Amino acid sequence: MLHKNPQGQPCALISNIQKYTIHDGPGIRTALFFTGCTMRCLWCSNPETIAHRPQLGIYPDKCLSLEKCDLCLRECPEGKEGPIRFENGVIKRIHMSDFCESCLHCAQACPSGAIKIWGQLMTLDEMLKIIREDMSYYRRTGGGVTLNGGEVLLQWEIAEMLLKACKRNSINTCVETALNCPTEHMEAVYRHTDLVITDIKHMDTIKHREYTGAGNELILKNIIKTIELGKKTVIRTPIVPGYNDNEENILAIGHFIRDELKNRIVQYQLLPYRKLGTEKYASLGIPYPMGDYVPPERNVWEKRLLELSDMLRSRFGIPAVAGSSGKLVL
Repeated sequence: MLHKNPQGQPCALISNIQKYTIHDGPGIRTALFFTGCTMRCLWCSNPETIAHRPQLGIYPDKCLSLEKCDLCLRECPEGKEGPIRFENGVIKRIHMSDFCESCLHCAQACPSGAIKIWGQLMTLDEMLKIIREDMSYYRRTGGGVTLNGGEVLLQWEIAEMLLKACKRNSINTCVETALNCPTEHMEAVYRHTDLVITDIKHMDTIKHREYTGAGNELILKNIIKTIELGKKTVIRTPIVPGYNDNEENILAIGHFIRDELKNRIVQYQLLPYRKLGTEKYASLGIPYPMGDYVPPERNVWEKRLLELSDMLRSRFGIPAVAGSSGKLVL
């Protein structure tokens, strides 16, 4: 899907740009989070990237109150009869509708940040300006740019343009994708991609659909194709105790990497589940999918991840590590 601004320029719909990250590829990187996703993972910590449109996040604690400020109501085309709702004098929610999606004046007028826009259109030049600010860090550390999501390949046309521009500027590029996408979109983006980061969340497609809203057949097919194309690839599994941490699933992943991929991966990372993003879910008025799930303490999950990575290395010869901070040798 290719977005355009009112001037007709191609744009990406971006929810966030994170500078100085060290977990999404080698070196110090700039990560751009593209909005829109084809999956609905129960443990997703970035709910603002799921919908393929701008959204409004509401933070009542930041509201100055109706008594002191009513700029959001004054700027809303519908005024007091519109979608903005207050409780006890502070903003509580906004019932978004068609005019809100193209307007967003309330958030632009809010002086305290009680209304936050998740998702903004950015042109190629606007993104490159931010990226180029940190060229010195990329050169010193072997870093670069990572396109993240959501699912970046939903916006594959602008992603391809951005990656191509990065390569013209000698910037290392990485794409982090679930690969639940048309293979031809993946291949178009790969032409300008140095590294691919993707997930295997579960090898049982029924469980995969239960936990993520999508089966894994296309994902596994695209992972195999990625390796066949010779792309340097990091595979990750977010280990969620009680969901996908059983030995049967981890062994199945080991067999897939060794037998189907011939161990031709840069690294396999077992990531701990952390209960993140709950404030963002609340701001969007979305129930947190994991509900009251309580993850184990660090000493418990850390030991488990080390056990699983040791097993995969010794049994399958897989370059497995616990966590995402291990040095990538590309």
